[in-house]
Order: sequence, then structure tokens, then C-alpha cells
Amino acid sequence: MNHDAGHAKGEKAMEDATRTELEAAAFRRLLAHLDGRKDVQNIQLMNLAGFCRNCLSKWLVAEAEALQADLDYDAAREWVYGMPYAQWKAEHQRPATPEELAQFESR
Repeated sequence: MNHDAGHAKGEKAMEDATRTELEAAAFRRLLAHLDGRKDVQNIQLMNLAGFCRNCLSKWLVAEAEALQADLDYDAAREWVYGMPYAQWKAEHQRPATPEELAQFESR
């Protein structure tokens, strides 16, 4: 990962450890924000932002594999969803509307 990508010209390079801490804190904050917005459906996230909670889970698994760390998809989803996926789905997921499905299919 290129940690200097996105730095403005002339900006002092941040130490890798500090940048990693900030990125981790921001990721934890994103997960907390998504946890507080269980009303926002994955299809809505996909349609608006091009990623969803499942994408975050897959990205965690891919990064774990790159680091040779042990993290499977179910464990990653539990991390992202804050509970087992089946429980989250039963308690919070609603059927996608025809409009949401059409928008998703047109991507």
C-alpha cells in the first residue's frame, strides 16, 4: 500500500505507524457508524457508494491473506456486522425494492 498517495505537495510525510493507527481508528469509526445505521441496507450502499458491508468483509479477508493472517469470510463478516451475519440479516435486512434492484443491475 502506498501510504504517501493522496498527500498534498509539500505536506510532511507521516510516519507509517502513525498513519496505520489513524487508518485503523477511522476504520473502527466507519464500522461503528455502520452499526449505528442498521437501517441503511447493503444494496443502498452499493447503489450509492459502490461498496457495502460484505465488500468490507471481503477486503479484510484479502488483506489477511496478503499478510498470511488467519481470517475467514464468516469471521470477517461478524467483525464488520458486529454479530453473526445470519442474525444481522434476520434482524435488519429488508427485501430490496424493485427500484433498488433495477439500479443495482444497471451498474
